[in-house]
Amino acid sequence: MQQHGSFADLVHVGPWENMPAVQQPEWRDHPAYDEACRFLSSAPPLVTATETRQLREALANLVSTGALVLQLGDCAESFYECTPRHTSEKLKVIDSLGDRLAELTGRHVVRVGRMGGQFAKPRSAANEWYEAVRIPSFRGHMINSDIGTSETRKAHPRRMVWAYEASDLVQRVMRTYRQGDLDAGPPDGPWSSHEALVVDYESRLIRRDPDSSDLYLSSTHLPWLGERTRQPDGAHVAMLSSVANAVGCKIGPRANTDDVLAVCAALDPRREPGRLVLIARMGRDRIADALPPIVRAVANAGHPAIWLSDPMHGNTRRLPTGLKTRYLGDMTAEAVRFREILDAQGQPASGLHIEVAAQDVTECVGGPVADEDELQRHYTSLCDPRLNPWQAAALIEAWSSGTT
Repeated sequence: MQQHGSFADLVHVGPWENMPAVQQPEWRDHPAYDEACRFLSSAPPLVTATETRQLREALANLVSTGALVLQLGDCAESFYECTPRHTSEKLKVIDSLGDRLAELTGRHVVRVGRMGGQFAKPRSAANEWYEAVRIPSFRGHMINSDIGTSETRKAHPRRMVWAYEASDLVQRVMRTYRQGDLDAGPPDGPWSSHEALVVDYESRLIRRDPDSSDLYLSSTHLPWLGERTRQPDGAHVAMLSSVANAVGCKIGPRANTDDVLAVCAALDPRREPGRLVLIARMGRDRIADALPPIVRAVANAGHPAIWLSDPMHGNTRRLPTGLKTRYLGDMTAEAVRFREILDAQGQPASGLHIEVAAQDVTECVGGPVADEDELQRHYTSLCDPRLNPWQAAALIEAWSSGTT
């Protein structure tokens, strides 16, 4: 981990401090809050400004080089899987699937992991049932525990410090892994990414690039906004508008075109290649109607957006048992339709954003997981169901060929 001298120019106060922010933990009155914030404000950056520039350059060159992006990893990272061994296993899966996409398409693939900080999750409900007891929902290890009791589900700001320390461990392994490819030219990654959900955490990791004086978010290479946190007048948009990283934004089937354009204008006011990554997560049955007008409007507004398909989040099903799953056939159908829509609008379909485990989990139905009865065999996700590597490869193959 590289440091920026004395950190005298740390920046964590901005206009977002007084703006509405949804999906935030209620912990500012906790006695540990101020100490956690002070720690983060003076902590070394987790990623360097040079690294964020390298990723932006790679993304800016997508159109001219014909390269693709593959963004993948856990739904929610576990503090307990931030060891060198776990991280290396995940990186090998990312590279294996990236190599497969490159082989199928004959194109260069930029690899981005959902890792090194994916510790906070937005939730549709504040509470959930666990063994007939209603308790606060699990919101990621940065906020509370996955252990199902009322006490362990209380938000604790000390967890922001633990998230920083866990991210540091992962980022160190990722950096060493990338440096192994430096002799072949600029690294393809894997780079880190996560949803920039907790404003208290992210804002205190904004640093100043010593070379350009630009602000950048040092918690990750590629932060993204979720479908629930992309309000044009909200704190999340304002915060990411202030930093020089490449930034992503999820777009769901209920997205209003005017709101999407307002977010694009805030995040990408100068229409810069490599700055804006838009991730469509519509659902198999809704993408055909919902996505075309948004793609058309963004293109007409002059934003050179990088379009990725997230074919998972719009296709989640909750079974009568309460277990959540996704069907590989639904995800494949949405990913292929995404490509068809982008092609019809004259815009490049630049890749996939998917949730994949490093192990042979049985969380989604399809391929080696024949039916719902097999889901319990190896279901270990902390939150939403992930593909296993075989299923992810099948999805990539279908997306590459354009056939379901």
